[in-house]
Amino acid sequence: MKSYNSIEERIEILQSRIAAYKAEIKVLEAEPKSDNERIIFKFIATGSTGKTKDFVRELGIKSPRDSLYSSGDVTKLIKDGADDISPELLSIARALASARNKNGPAC
Repeated sequence: MKSYNSIEERIEILQSRIAAYKAEIKVLEAEPKSDNERIIFKFIATGSTGKTKDFVRELGIKSPRDSLYSSGDVTKLIKDGADDISPELLSIARALASARNKNGPAC
């Protein structure tokens, strides 16, 4: 654990983390406003592009190429984003994808 110059500094850092968690919770509690947001929510829920792809196929949503969704399409949506996805939601998905890529599957 990192050492701090004072208890006040530690409290300030913890309070900023709490504020960030509350903001993330607020984003995750919102209802999806588009199919793309539904896809991103599913990825966040499962942490898996494969499971997300299966979900999208069950909904009958076509990829931008007008074919069945693939895991690569999910990855591309997370990476490139879309106009109908909130930036905050996309940021959460990107952080999750980045953590999984660096550390392998999350437990």
